Amino acid sequence: MEDTAVDLITLQMLQAAQATVRASPLGVINTPMIPGSQTTLPLNTACDIHIKMENLQRTGSFKIRGVANQFARRPAGGRFVTMSAGNYGKSFAYATKHYGTQGKVVMPETAPPSRSVLIQSFGVEVERVPTSRLVEVVNRCVRQENMTFLHPHDDVDLIAGHASVGLEILEAVPNPDVVVVCCGGGGLLAGVAAAVKLSGCENARVYGVEPTGACTMFRSFAEGRPVEMDAKSIAAGLAPPSAGRLPYALCRRYVEEIVLVSDEEIESAVSTLYRSGFLVEPSGAAAFAAVANDRIPDIAGKTVVLILSGGNIGKDELAHFPD
Repeated sequence: MEDTAVDLITLQMLQAAQATVRASPLGVINTPMIPGSQTTLPLNTACDIHIKMENLQRTGSFKIRGVANQFARRPAGGRFVTMSAGNYGKSFAYATKHYGTQGKVVMPETAPPSRSVLIQSFGVEVERVPTSRLVEVVNRCVRQENMTFLHPHDDVDLIAGHASVGLEILEAVPNPDVVVVCCGGGGLLAGVAAAVKLSGCENARVYGVEPTGACTMFRSFAEGRPVEMDAKSIAAGLAPPSAGRLPYALCRRYVEEIVLVSDEEIESAVSTLYRSGFLVEPSGAAAFAAVANDRIPDIAGKTVVLILSGGNIGKDELAHFPD
């Protein structure tokens, strides 16, 4: 069934979604692409690195792209529920306020409390539960409160919206050799990989990056099916309880490999980026951590694009990272 859904995702569909995202009243921006050579980042690999700055989006992460496409394709006046560790919930809440709809975000207890406060500031209800109960509580809201579930990663409209990142990458760097993308549930990775491959860059290698403690897509690749796990990581946004079925199918078709980085490497990446003037949260720094720690094979002399996917991190959180 997933393979059939993958076949229905065409370049024309992704281009149409990009047009929807660009015209969205939510104010999605075409984020800058910065050559690594024009930064003070200590990138010692002899390759041509370009950095896509999704941490500069209005809501602080790429998530607003998928949300913009989801809401554009849903009826007005709905009552929506979702589950999120923070970034999707923030974009979801921002959209519900803009569209005047009701919303609820079910969050894992491990998410920083500051994320809950931020989401509630948009007028959206938040319920914090153990990660293992996220789906159960969402289903209760759908069944008992007649709410419509918007999936934070396993949704074709969401993935098509996220694919606009990949199309923008190709506008700035038409023929990348390597594209490195963080992976949680897999929506961003699936969208970017599909956009790159369907645009004709058949030789480009797309890599997903996961934390070692939250490697659901890595394990799914190994087992040949989407799997669940008790995911734990400092990068809470990359630690959903399972890989999405549609993202998994797209990633198996278009992604070269899933590589892993440790929480310590992610912490170091956040600090390194901050010292060079980039405010990036742990989840958003995973791709940089993979490149900085030589997890991506054969990139010497290659044109490499990496995505800084989010910058929602507060001063209280930054205080816990190494200088």
